[in-house]
Amino acid sequence: MAEIQNKVVWLTGATSGIGEALAHALAKEGAKLVLSARRVEELERVAKESALKADDYLILPLDLSKNDDYSAETKKVLDRFGRVDILINNGGVSQRSLAKETGVSVDKQIMEVNFFGTLSLTKSVLPSMLANKSGLVVAISSAVGKFGSPWRSGYSASKHALHGFFDSLRAECYDDGLKVLIVCPGFIQTNVSVNALTGTGKALGQMDAATAAGLTAPEAARQIIAAIKAGKEEVNVAGFKEKFGIWTKRHFPMIFSNMIRKMAVR
Repeated sequence: MAEIQNKVVWLTGATSGIGEALAHALAKEGAKLVLSARRVEELERVAKESALKADDYLILPLDLSKNDDYSAETKKVLDRFGRVDILINNGGVSQRSLAKETGVSVDKQIMEVNFFGTLSLTKSVLPSMLANKSGLVVAISSAVGKFGSPWRSGYSASKHALHGFFDSLRAECYDDGLKVLIVCPGFIQTNVSVNALTGTGKALGQMDAATAAGLTAPEAARQIIAAIKAGKEEVNVAGFKEKFGIWTKRHFPMIFSNMIRKMAVR
């Protein structure tokens, strides 16, 4: 079982939802945290509410849509802590719009944040992990990284891309001591739908009924940390409906196709 105490954990999307819940839970586990998101004041709030000691955290603002190069940010982390033991790629943006009503620019925006931002940060941290012959990269994907869902075509595509990249990375770097965990949340009680992009690129601004009925963010964080400790390569953090959907898509794709058209996914 992997221990988290005294591990240096870099967490993106740390100011709300699963990310904020992970920050609180990881702090209780005794991790040293690098907290990243766009808003400094919110990062400071999370650090304070997590009761982190000054020597045990670094606030590092990060915008995943500006993803050409994160070498400067990575240098700050390595200068402060000397290493990154665990990188949790949690930052991202969702979608609530039909494919036929969504501009290509919105699809590109979602892909830039969810896929290319995650890819770029991972590649920035990767050399230090490989040099240390140790490291864990966690990718927070989604249940719709395993199947497509109405109202989420671009979002689902970005999460499918994460699976392809990180499955490949795991195979390539296994002998170098790198581990990869892909996390597939279902409906979680967060602001993910409130902040989700519509076809014009504006935020939806309201909570989905399905999201409101999902697992709590602290429960999702608990399951993710348990998967890290257990050394898992993939975990579904979801309710019965989403897990059943994943199982049905794998074994009975035509039945799933009929199901997903009729399911309440908003």
